[in-house]
Amino acid sequence: MTMGAVETIVDAGVHKPPHQPQIALLGNPNCGKTALFNRLTGARQKVANYAGVTIERKEGHFTSPAGKPVRLLDLPGAYSLSATTPDEAITRDVVGGLRRGDPRPDAIICVVDATNLRLNLRLVLEVKRLGLPMLLALNMTDVARKRGMLIDTVKLSQELGMPVVETVAVQHDGEKALLNAIDAMLPLPAVAAKPLAAIDAVTVEETQREVRRILSAVSNDTSDKGNLTEKIDDVVLHPVFGPIILAVLMFLIFQAVFAWAATPMEMITDGVGHLGAVLTANMPDGHLKSLLVEGIIGGVGSVLVFLPQILILFFFILSLEDCGYLPRAAFLLDRLMGGVGLSGRAFIPLLSSFACAIPGVMAARTIQNPRDRLVTIMIAPLMTCSARLPVYALIIAAFIPERQVWGYLSLQGLVLFVLYFAGIISAMAVAWVMKRGMGVRGNQPLMLELPAYHWPHLRNLAVSLWERAKIFLTRVGTIILSLMIILWFLSTFPGAPDNAIHPPIYYSLAGILGRGLEVIFAPIGFNWQICIALVPGMAAREVAVGALGTVYALSQTGDALATTLEPLIAHSWSLATALSLLAWYVFAPQCLSTLSVVKRETGGWRYPLLMAGYMFALAYAASFITYRVALMLGA
Repeated sequence: MTMGAVETIVDAGVHKPPHQPQIALLGNPNCGKTALFNRLTGARQKVANYAGVTIERKEGHFTSPAGKPVRLLDLPGAYSLSATTPDEAITRDVVGGLRRGDPRPDAIICVVDATNLRLNLRLVLEVKRLGLPMLLALNMTDVARKRGMLIDTVKLSQELGMPVVETVAVQHDGEKALLNAIDAMLPLPAVAAKPLAAIDAVTVEETQREVRRILSAVSNDTSDKGNLTEKIDDVVLHPVFGPIILAVLMFLIFQAVFAWAATPMEMITDGVGHLGAVLTANMPDGHLKSLLVEGIIGGVGSVLVFLPQILILFFFILSLEDCGYLPRAAFLLDRLMGGVGLSGRAFIPLLSSFACAIPGVMAARTIQNPRDRLVTIMIAPLMTCSARLPVYALIIAAFIPERQVWGYLSLQGLVLFVLYFAGIISAMAVAWVMKRGMGVRGNQPLMLELPAYHWPHLRNLAVSLWERAKIFLTRVGTIILSLMIILWFLSTFPGAPDNAIHPPIYYSLAGILGRGLEVIFAPIGFNWQICIALVPGMAAREVAVGALGTVYALSQTGDALATTLEPLIAHSWSLATALSLLAWYVFAPQCLSTLSVVKRETGGWRYPLLMAGYMFALAYAASFITYRVALMLGA
């Protein structure tokens, strides 16, 4: 098979080359559909959005074993064509040929989870009523066999009236039978597909009865009792032990973020310091030396050092997601989230926001209730995204002593856990207020598919971690580098007067701006250097660390200049100021890119502006209270 690269879609429509059929992959969420798409096309990246919405579309092409070119479209996961979410609405409209510029597929490949046919076959029967050429890919057959589930594919093909092939999307050559079946389908016959109204010709109850009849005819009707997944769930989903296990797991993750990252962070710090020392010793004084040492190395190096902590956090999150634990966490938190008027389904978008609020906001479209979806979008930025981690890690390392509490726990890791927990509690409180403000009472029941447990796929885990590292390094090399150069320029010019008693940055454009903002932020303990760092931090929160590195590097005087940021802020700030800044970043106003995504998801500027306003008010109030209480306690 010739692997084809995914084609980037830049307009609303896709024009098919002559004699090149377009086949759509359709299936329930978590059935392995996208993994099968990646196996067929070699695609691993999302390439575009559907016109007018932020829902992703992936399209690729491949050449079959017989040399036939095929275009392949990966549709968003859906449980039914009777759409209840934006994702399902897109799938319904594309299959029905209702989206302008998106031609109706010539054929459909329905991907189903062999371990969960009872849920998956409903969608297959609905699509069948449209009269399009169809092929069924029975995926995860290896897992089904291990669990003693026997499925007669020949009988299933007869019952459904379409070809049925077994696939294992996560294994090499697991798609070979599907490729041969696609060859057998081509060329596709010209058919007059029926309108979407055809799916309503049969009631849901009748469809479910037909599903049960087919299952009784083609499978051994095993209830799959006593398997390892159920044995684990007896403990993990226990009403008492389950929440305790979840809390302990999250606590240990944050302990590991500091404990495991210490050595690689020291290596990066030493490398950055050595590079700065080499340039300082070998370059003549001047603006170029200042730009390289104080601007670029002092700024970018201050952010780069936190890469190990970010990767360790993502390692645990991705591992829990891949092994099947995260849906269980959503189930466990459903009652807690129901207390503030949210469904447990909001857990996945909120968890995604620990990486970045942008995918969290976009993931909220899987929530059926519009008001639940809106509230989830509005509180997603309160989850502690990875961009906050460099700020937290910097201040904790500078002001919280590195010692053990209760004999074996890291005090620094404990403080980090408290900060993450504060973000979660504040999000729940804001959700409670918003739902009451909308006049909503109660919550909708959670319907969630719990996949079988399995060991994380190391290759997928490695690829995902590499992608996260690449994203972080790209931001360091583009956005952060650019902002550090601009900040260095603003912090250097027009220069200090001859009778200056302060460092030159005090008299620069940035210094003037910082001293102007200090009037607003002085009541919460922020000095003018911190105020300068807050401005570029609006582009990306982690930029604030680089900005502090540049600002304090340019604020130093004397011959012995510090090469790392921690001792500089430890010497310049009081503990009350440090705690106030930590409180600020628990609620810090969202970065501009997230606000733009919220605008697209909500259809206007009303909610992005409301989000920025309420988060600024919460951040200022939390910092004010923290600073004043800390001063009263003598911090």
